[in-house]
Amino acid sequence: MDILGTSLRVCVDDLDAAISVYERLTGTEALRFQRGSVSVAAVCCFFLMSGPERELSVLRRIVATLAVKDVDEAAADLRAVGAQIIAGPLPTPIGRNLVARHPDGAVFEYVDRRQEV
Repeated sequence: MDILGTSLRVCVDDLDAAISVYERLTGTEALRFQRGSVSVAAVCCFFLMSGPERELSVLRRIVATLAVKDVDEAAADLRAVGAQIIAGPLPTPIGRNLVARHPDGAVFEYVDRRQEV
């Protein structure tokens, strides 16, 4: 699998305040979107997330988000090493994603920019 980059997940209480800090630090404008009742802002390599604690507690279990060329290829490689696919592949606002638990117990999200056909 080709890993193209990594995004760090940051849960925040005040998304607007956090966005201004991370935009200033990175020199990048935030891209905002919703995932259920969680508000998300992608700023450079950071995913800032704010919402109900019950949903954030689930999201905090994911160590990082890895951008890959193809989520289907990633799923095959993950299964080959004994990882468990917890969710997906599913469409997202920018492509597709899956969540996998590695054999060591670490949980990662994998995303690509491919749109469903």
